[in-house]
Amino acid sequence: MSDSVRVDYLVIGAGPAGLQAGYLLEKSGRDYLIVEGSDAPGAFFTRFPRHRTLISSNKVHTGWSDPELRLRVDWNSLLSDEGPLFTGYTPRYFPPADEMVRYLADFAHEHGLNIRYNARIRRVSRPDGREFVATDEHGNVVRARRVLVATGVSRPYVPPIEGAAEAERYDEVTVDPQDFTDQRVLIIGRGNSAFETADNLIETAAVIHVAGPGSLKLAWRTHFVGHLRAVNNNFLDTYQLKSQNAVLDGNILRIQRTADGKFMVSVSFSRVDEVVKDIPYDRVILATGFRFDASIFAEECRPDLVIKDRFPHLTDAWESVNVPDLYFAGTITQSLDFKKSTSGFIHGFRYGVKALTRILERRYHDAPWPHADVPATGPAVADAVIARVNRTSALWQMFGFLSDAVLIGADGQARYCEEVPVRHLHAAAAQGDFGPLSAYFSVTLEYGADHDQVDPFDIGVNRMNQQDTSGLDARYLHPVVRQFLPDGSGKPVAEHHITENLENEWDNPDVHVGPLRSFLTARLAAGDGSPASDALPAPRP
Repeated sequence: MSDSVRVDYLVIGAGPAGLQAGYLLEKSGRDYLIVEGSDAPGAFFTRFPRHRTLISSNKVHTGWSDPELRLRVDWNSLLSDEGPLFTGYTPRYFPPADEMVRYLADFAHEHGLNIRYNARIRRVSRPDGREFVATDEHGNVVRARRVLVATGVSRPYVPPIEGAAEAERYDEVTVDPQDFTDQRVLIIGRGNSAFETADNLIETAAVIHVAGPGSLKLAWRTHFVGHLRAVNNNFLDTYQLKSQNAVLDGNILRIQRTADGKFMVSVSFSRVDEVVKDIPYDRVILATGFRFDASIFAEECRPDLVIKDRFPHLTDAWESVNVPDLYFAGTITQSLDFKKSTSGFIHGFRYGVKALTRILERRYHDAPWPHADVPATGPAVADAVIARVNRTSALWQMFGFLSDAVLIGADGQARYCEEVPVRHLHAAAAQGDFGPLSAYFSVTLEYGADHDQVDPFDIGVNRMNQQDTSGLDARYLHPVVRQFLPDGSGKPVAEHHITENLENEWDNPDVHVGPLRSFLTARLAAGDGSPASDALPAPRP
């Protein structure tokens, strides 16, 4: 017998993002329900990664007692005042996936989150244009004023390659290396799943080729942790040191099964004048990633998609651009910082979910963004900024995406708001969501311009002098303070870079604090935030 309930907030999915949202809604006393298709939280991690080792850092021994600082190197814990923390489950730096399953179950239980299990949603409709109607596989119905989708990327992406259906998929192929003994294997895709698969076969396969278009990007250089991680790039040694394996730069044109049950694959090479070569293989594996599955949504509330239809198209508030009151959380929100910051990963999106719930609180429950009043003077604001950048984990993890905001009211008073998404800050300031403002400042942690174009291990490339008070040539992570007018343009009228520091400690009175105080004193004295001739840094040559 089916039943029906009505809630203010329906959260679809009890993975890390869904649990984070549920925890924050619970803390705010909101009427919510999490629905989960399996019988426990975190079902994704019972299957993935296929080789059962996470590549999210779990640094237990830090030398820090400050829990905020410790979150900078704890990439797996969800945000909560009471715990539990993932670091208490295993000392392994790259932890077993099964520990994540155990941790998420404990988190949900310890916080008493309102979760309905074995309730896979089959259809979400909005027949009256106001209330969402979610129906699960058993016919049970949940009616909700707002929906937060936290389902992750669940549909394998099959590229438009002729014969791709003949290949084995990453999510289905055997992970027993002995099944590939003395075989020639092609792995299509060049992300971590592809190289994880290749690394698993090094000892048994005769030949392994990893293929894909574009240049191979390494995370240690780009600072995007979704690019190839060092833990998965042992395979590169076997290529460059001539051990029969190779990385193929180019496009796969077709996959043909031969009469003996093997494969002939046509590869168009990018770096040799688009030469096309037919190469024989015993096995072909697709490791080409996953995408968001929007098939459960009825036409009247189906969200628009972007980036080859992989992710929902979102506003600055994580809301669907075409379906009001439909919000998203977790890895499916990475369209907002695609391959630039960390919304695709737990250590990033946990802060995104926190900011989203603050947006919901302000929009629907008249709750102001949490803030502290500070004197509107250069020294006072500078001290608040320095205190934050020296311990914040949110700005550290979601670099360039989240900011602290110093709001200068029309009455001359200053408010310090923590962890506001940069895009949302500009939109909210222009719309008056923060009240009447004369100007505002953003405080972010960012890598310098063109940081991903420089080999950090090349001593021929000069690093900036860490006694240089300008900070303009910093390529490593460093604080940036910008001033804006509330006109919605998002264009700064003044900008100050705090010099990078090897230990990420920005507290030197002469190098870090003094120049920031001088900058803020001058900008606050301008009153209306009008730009000065030297307020913005000169463009790089």
